[in-house]
Amino acid sequence: MADESKPVYLRLREIIAASILDGEFSDGDLLPSVRAFAATQGANPLTVAKAYQSFQDDGLVVVKRGVGMFVADGATRRLREAERERFLDRVWPPVAAQIKRLGIRLDDLDLAKA
Repeated sequence: MADESKPVYLRLREIIAASILDGEFSDGDLLPSVRAFAATQGANPLTVAKAYQSFQDDGLVVVKRGVGMFVADGATRRLREAERERFLDRVWPPVAAQIKRLGIRLDDLDLAKA
């Protein structure tokens, strides 16, 4: 879910993270170039570079000079763990409260569609 109040580089980072978690890119895979990703997202290449740099700072991507950026070994697992923790700490509590407030039961939720 895109949060329009977030800076663009963070929204781009979420798109990249989702692509990794969804299996579009695996550990060791080459990521799209800054220019290519900027073109597909309609973003400024400098903004994309900032998003990629944040992944590099976190050790989730590695740069091979003259070749490109690659998903680091173990990045998928680390990213999944971080996103799971963020979901359980920040996203789930208000969702759980709303579910309780509305009287939604587990069998009301079609988890097979998720």
